[in-house]
Amino acid sequence: MNKKWKCYDIDEEKVNKLMQEYQVSKLVAMILANRSVDIESDMNKFLNPTRKDFYNPFLMPDMEKGVARILQAIENKERIMIYGDYDADGITSITVLKKFLQERNVEVGTYIPNRLDEGYGLNKEAIKSIFEKGYRLMITVDCGISGIEEIEYANSLGIQTIITDHHEPAESLPNAYAVIDAKRKDNEYPFNQLAGVGVVFKLIQALSMKLELEEKEYLKYLDIVCVGTISDIVPLVDENRVIAKLGLKLIEVTKNIGLRTLLDTIGFKVINSTAISFGVAPRINACGRMGHEQAALDLFLCEDAKEARQIAEKLNAFNIERQNKERQIFEQVVQKIEAEEKDKSCIILGGENWHHGIIGIVSSKVTELYFKPSILICFEGEEGKGSGRSIPGFDLHEALMNCKESIQKFGGHAMAIGITVEKDKFNQFKQEFENYAEKEQIGDIVPVIQIDGEVGIKNINIQDVQSLKILEPFGEANKTPLFLFKNLKINSIRALSEGKHLKLTLKDGNYLIDAIGFNMGNLSEEYLLDDKVDIVGTLDINSFNGRDSIQITIKDIRKSVGVMM
Repeated sequence: MNKKWKCYDIDEEKVNKLMQEYQVSKLVAMILANRSVDIESDMNKFLNPTRKDFYNPFLMPDMEKGVARILQAIENKERIMIYGDYDADGITSITVLKKFLQERNVEVGTYIPNRLDEGYGLNKEAIKSIFEKGYRLMITVDCGISGIEEIEYANSLGIQTIITDHHEPAESLPNAYAVIDAKRKDNEYPFNQLAGVGVVFKLIQALSMKLELEEKEYLKYLDIVCVGTISDIVPLVDENRVIAKLGLKLIEVTKNIGLRTLLDTIGFKVINSTAISFGVAPRINACGRMGHEQAALDLFLCEDAKEARQIAEKLNAFNIERQNKERQIFEQVVQKIEAEEKDKSCIILGGENWHHGIIGIVSSKVTELYFKPSILICFEGEEGKGSGRSIPGFDLHEALMNCKESIQKFGGHAMAIGITVEKDKFNQFKQEFENYAEKEQIGDIVPVIQIDGEVGIKNINIQDVQSLKILEPFGEANKTPLFLFKNLKINSIRALSEGKHLKLTLKDGNYLIDAIGFNMGNLSEEYLLDDKVDIVGTLDINSFNGRDSIQITIKDIRKSVGVMM
């Protein structure tokens, strides 16, 4: 698939100023200039955030009210129920709040809905069971903002609810005792992109301030807050970057037995955002996806090393099961696409016996592979539940708004949705969506690779590549830097791992550099020795047999034509 390569315009004056004022390498200065970090106000916070960079939690809507109610509960020795989501953000949110409250001698219960039986968010049966267990104060974490009917039901039973959430509210807020969400229209908090666990962190910060506790009483949870923040793919800028940067340092020496044990079992050599995103998060999320949400919470709350090892092994097993089911469904979907859907501008497919806890991941992979919006529906009886993912430039939520007649219900945003469709209306929905997609001319949308700058391999060394670490943690809104390397001669080329990956040695004059292209093994037949190529990729350090060398991880490759397209 042809992709458009787009380089930032380099502001050399700004680059030189950054190099001088902050003593950073030219490579780092170039990226900082591209990322639009403000030299005067944000640079120190970006490069070296400290605990002093956290905002005042009481600027958040209803924080004062919510904190006062919780302090009353602590004083009166009330029991508190925490109701959270089943994903990594929700699990870490429950962990942090439960541990903090228990240290204040509060009796705390927890409720996590089963993804397969109950779905996301509040439900009346769960609230009824919470009432029957004698709880009269409930705090939601990473959910609740859309639960207008459910909160009314809780009110009718005499349960007061404090909502903590980070999702978009509807026109009307739930009639809860307090609604703490920086996405409220009346919000005055300076940053509204916190994860659910970030909002919980602000809550325990506020409680600590009112209780006149030492800062360490809430800062010690930054390891778990960091895990939830990175896992939820929120933008790693501003206060999220402070959480992630400080939290990763704490994870390296974490006292949470469950987290430490899980990290030991997954084998990442370096604890960074990649280790969390691709090691920890999938294992926590696999529990919820496979219907075993309690196991992930048990791990983080565990105080015994032997028990933690047993639970961590369960999480690894759930993740393997998830991977196997995901692979099976993905293969079936690709077969269907190649046979029936390949020429269409979008992919709308339904299937029996697809696991609806996993279908969202498959949709993501399908959209990435074909660069087309995809919606995959799992049929169970006469009802179909599914997930969809989109491409930049096509608003999936807006598209579904134009197909409401054939949809039972849906929710989400421009890039990702959840949907329920009656089986006998699926074909109608499919046709309506395809018609809308055609009208929007999706086929004209070309994927864009945003490149930080052109680099000559003669001009970089290992110290330059190591200097990029100051920009970590990488994630949403702070992507791993991408560089353009032009007119490199192929010195060697082969496929690895039974043809799956591409391995190259590239030459620029007398300089050689290795390159690896994951899942690009098929390209080994398209290029020959001595071909000149342009490559977009990341710069990494490959450690092998005690020797460090620079390596390019390829994101895209094309034959050199002398002029960048």
